[in-house]
Amino acid sequence: MTCSTNEKLILPTDEHLQYMGRIDDADKNAPVLVYPYTMIKTKFTGTKAAIKLCNHRGCWDNYLGVIVDGVQTKVLLPHGDEEVCLTLAKDLENGWHDLTVFKRMDSCHTVTFLGLIFDADAQLQAPEAKPEKKIEVYGDSVSAGEVSEAVDYVGKEDPEHQGQYSNSWYAYSAITARKLNAQLHDVAQGGIALLDGTGWFCDPVFLGMESVWDKVQYNPETGPTTSWDFSRYTPHVVIVAIGQNDNHPVDYMAENYDSEKSAYWRDHYEMLIKNIRGKYPNALIILATTILNHDANWDKSIDEVCRRFDDDKIVHFMYSNNGSGTPGHIRIPEAEKMAEELTAFIRSFGEDIWKNN
Repeated sequence: MTCSTNEKLILPTDEHLQYMGRIDDADKNAPVLVYPYTMIKTKFTGTKAAIKLCNHRGCWDNYLGVIVDGVQTKVLLPHGDEEVCLTLAKDLENGWHDLTVFKRMDSCHTVTFLGLIFDADAQLQAPEAKPEKKIEVYGDSVSAGEVSEAVDYVGKEDPEHQGQYSNSWYAYSAITARKLNAQLHDVAQGGIALLDGTGWFCDPVFLGMESVWDKVQYNPETGPTTSWDFSRYTPHVVIVAIGQNDNHPVDYMAENYDSEKSAYWRDHYEMLIKNIRGKYPNALIILATTILNHDANWDKSIDEVCRRFDDDKIVHFMYSNNGSGTPGHIRIPEAEKMAEELTAFIRSFGEDIWKNN
């Protein structure tokens, strides 16, 4: 697919493009967006913008987030793997414009980015430098912003949907990062639990965060598994928000806190935190769940594991309505409140946590 004579294609390697997030860029000419809130930014002149891509669908309808001059929209992606060009903006005033393209959804799909298309005489400029502060989140659908735009269902079960309400921009994790003026790597997947064989992600195999946390590509439905190079991004703050989907298929923690299964979960949770600490020796690591309804024994277990560490930079955080806020996913107003509480908690540690060691 080629551009017309009044258009030009900007390749993914162009110096004026800025990326954020865990992106599979083994092929620099065809980087793959996998995780929610991964994004591409630039500034351009002209009257229109389009994107060249391939969408690899696993489930749901898939949408890409677009922000032009502060106004957010979404673009429906094709179900097939064919190469397409999709309009991001048109009929703009002929001047400078800010553009952000971001992944609204988790690995229900991946996007191979092949370039941006502008007017033939368009000029490009790199956006402002990324913030120096860095955050990383390991979480589930709440951290990914799933069904966040269903604002008529605050405090209620989810409406029927095909993915149109999911938007990582409005996840508490992303809102917190923006409040703190920080970069974010949002390692979040809907339905994921800690342990393989539990939760809801990747039915019927059910992969857990213990198999995903160190990967770029991790969903066998959308691509081969690839590992992440941790030297590429060192967060100052890490939030581990796992323990929400672990009650499926059996809520053994609620049934018996002292059972063998419960102890096994705590031991493996401790192993995950040790592995993360091994990658990031100086990060503030915040252990948490969410306000989505769940049994308090999961938070009790997290607290027990936290106390096993002789490490004042591994801490347990709970929201004011932790585990009892809603039976459905977190909507935008609820995510805003979560982000306010989490932001205040992070700020309570002072500015020293943002120093590079």
